[in-house]
Amino acid sequence: MTEAELYTEYKGVYLSKSMNPPQSLKYLEDFTFRPDDIIIATYPKSGTHWMQHIVGLVLNGGDPTSVDTVYNWKRAPWLEQAATIALNLEERPSPRVFSTHFHHNMMPRSFFDVDPKVIYVMRNPKDVFTSYFHFHEIASFLVKPGSSSEFLHKFLDGKVQHGSWFDHVKSWLNAENKQHIMYISYEELSADLKTSVAKVAEFLEQRLDDEVMEKIAEKCLFENMKENKMTNYSDTPTKILDQTKTKFFRKGVVGDWKNLLAAEEAEHFDAVYTDKMKDVEYSIVWD
Repeated sequence: MTEAELYTEYKGVYLSKSMNPPQSLKYLEDFTFRPDDIIIATYPKSGTHWMQHIVGLVLNGGDPTSVDTVYNWKRAPWLEQAATIALNLEERPSPRVFSTHFHHNMMPRSFFDVDPKVIYVMRNPKDVFTSYFHFHEIASFLVKPGSSSEFLHKFLDGKVQHGSWFDHVKSWLNAENKQHIMYISYEELSADLKTSVAKVAEFLEQRLDDEVMEKIAEKCLFENMKENKMTNYSDTPTKILDQTKTKFFRKGVVGDWKNLLAAEEAEHFDAVYTDKMKDVEYSIVWD
């Protein structure tokens, strides 16, 4: 199926018609945020589920009950998705945890009125591209990617669900309310998970001792999350997510783009990155 059949355009960005129907977008537009809400913001395939796991464990003092018994999309729901409407988020006690793949400038007015806490997770765009390519192969609500070269052109042009990676990252890095935003990268999580947990705990004003943070880091290792039915989408029907082709939790490594991009494609990607990110002041180290 084509982009015209599967996607709708919202504020200049492609969204899935089935995942983000008009009623879910209206729900988010009218949503009332609280100052103590916690929002995990990411471009797809950048570590969203990883951070959902970390935040859930940090807020519960390391108690794994919630992450082992409640689906992640209920625990930290995507505010723009259709399934969220039925969750009665208005009745949840604070602090509420939400997720979003929206660009900063796509957030509703209430978000800017109260400035809730945001954890923004970034990832090397070449690894994002690689993971997104494989995800498009198994997700029925996304346009099939074609060859990796075809998908590369779409990705670099922002002609994919949730639009341009470059625009997304720059929108959040250039946010005016930076004092409410914690920036962290997938690569930081991979390099030192325990230190990253401590950083999240400090941002969320949660006092955790060293032993608890060690346990949280252990619980959030890729191989442990991969086996967690509350996170790995193994209960999702094959007609929606066909994990017989490849698993939702595929590799969870840094640098997998080297197995997909040819040398000349990687060079082209780097050239586009250099051009599009030349005005970004935030220092990002991917490798």
